[in-house]
Amino acid sequence: MATSLETARADTSFFGHPRGLATLFFTEMWERFSYYGMRAILILFMTDQIAKGGLGFNDAKAGSVYGLYTAMVYLLCLGGGWVADRITGQRRAVLIGGVFIAAGEFCLVVPTEFSFYLGLVLLMMGTGLLKGNVSTIVGQLYAPGDPRRDSGFSIFYMGINIGALISPLICGYVGERIGWRLGFGVAGLGMLLGLIQYVLGSKRLGTAGLHPATTGDVELDRRQKRSAALAVGGGLSFFVVLAVLGAAGVIAFTPTLISDGLGWFLLAISVVVFAWLIFGGGWSPEERKRSVAIMVLFVASALFWASFEQAGSTLSLFAERSTDRHVFGFEFPASWFQFVQPIFVVALAPVFAWLWLALNRKRVEPAAPAKFSFGLFFGGSAFAILIPATIMVANGAKVSMWWLIGTYFLQTLGELSLSPVGLSAMSKLAPERAAGFMMGIWFLSTSIGNWLAGKAASLYSSMPLPTLFGAVAAFTIGAAVVLALLIKPTVKMMSGVR
Repeated sequence: MATSLETARADTSFFGHPRGLATLFFTEMWERFSYYGMRAILILFMTDQIAKGGLGFNDAKAGSVYGLYTAMVYLLCLGGGWVADRITGQRRAVLIGGVFIAAGEFCLVVPTEFSFYLGLVLLMMGTGLLKGNVSTIVGQLYAPGDPRRDSGFSIFYMGINIGALISPLICGYVGERIGWRLGFGVAGLGMLLGLIQYVLGSKRLGTAGLHPATTGDVELDRRQKRSAALAVGGGLSFFVVLAVLGAAGVIAFTPTLISDGLGWFLLAISVVVFAWLIFGGGWSPEERKRSVAIMVLFVASALFWASFEQAGSTLSLFAERSTDRHVFGFEFPASWFQFVQPIFVVALAPVFAWLWLALNRKRVEPAAPAKFSFGLFFGGSAFAILIPATIMVANGAKVSMWWLIGTYFLQTLGELSLSPVGLSAMSKLAPERAAGFMMGIWFLSTSIGNWLAGKAASLYSSMPLPTLFGAVAAFTIGAAVVLALLIKPTVKMMSGVR
């Protein structure tokens, strides 16, 4: 008799894919509604005057907080994957994460600086538990070698961007025109809707993500779960103690100091993780080789997100301060630019899903490293075309919105070449016993990219924009060239996975 997971894998009721993909599609759609809704107004809220309801931060402080928050959101996916593998299973981790996210958004509604930082912490923890694990469950809906996997991740990615499309229009308008904190509240309501449909639709997932990973030894599994629970408790206690010491004035914490420390921590944890994967005991020769390939894709991913994630920082400030936003006499909110990318993604994701399947049938589909190289090239070109616009701004002019729209179009081409492909590649390259952890490693690269994007935002007022955007373009395009030269050796290390 077929198991429920085998039944889910054989199912084609959701546009040719397992029905459980619909549940995960809408869960991630509402989570991204929440995330991108608050992100669309976050840096604008921080830099707005206190008298107008903002926090009155300068660009350097706001950029540091923005980079710290967005980096930690993805860094904690690493811990969230580990918790799911050892303690909760992916399904329960997604549920707990959604509850934390909703609570964090509602904390931002409370008009105190303490509740603002508490809300960011809850959002970091919640996204860390939800985002990587929901992607892992998507991968578990497909049997090994199922050619629908890349296409399925592209459809799943379209759900992400539907949420990202509608949230800036709603949360952005409410935040900028009615009240910043009410905008955060609307984002929280979106996450609550996502939680409701996730609970109601979880039966469609079969057994995917239902249980923690197992070693096959019941007693060893029990000991690992107990050790993991103690480690989580110890880690949370450590940060609580730091928070109390900071609040008491015993340790002087500043957003810039914490952000700089996070940068060194991200570098250290990346080195430690890949040293363990490549040189540590317990891994087969094939798993070690695949870890080398993951490392190459990891670096490429981090560099891509360093440019891409400036959509919510430097490009958001550019939209507010340097772009003519009048259409038929109406000046639309700067945050509305955040829905341009999702429009392109929703329109182009089915095209990319069809393209990869068509090229696969003809046996000419590019390997994942080649797709990553395309992504980096488009990401760098997006900033290159803005350089003439920044020169005009430097001369005192406001520029047409088409400059930013062109930038977002090129970024979207890069995103679709890299991001869903990366999710799929991680699900295929990861050892089954560490699937959640390896998906967390993928999001660690996104964390590094977000931290770098925040650092770029902190330079917005102190570095000439042609220099800042030109450096981003040159560095990203240069990385694309280097990766193109590494395609063949990287594919070899992938041991048959494409």
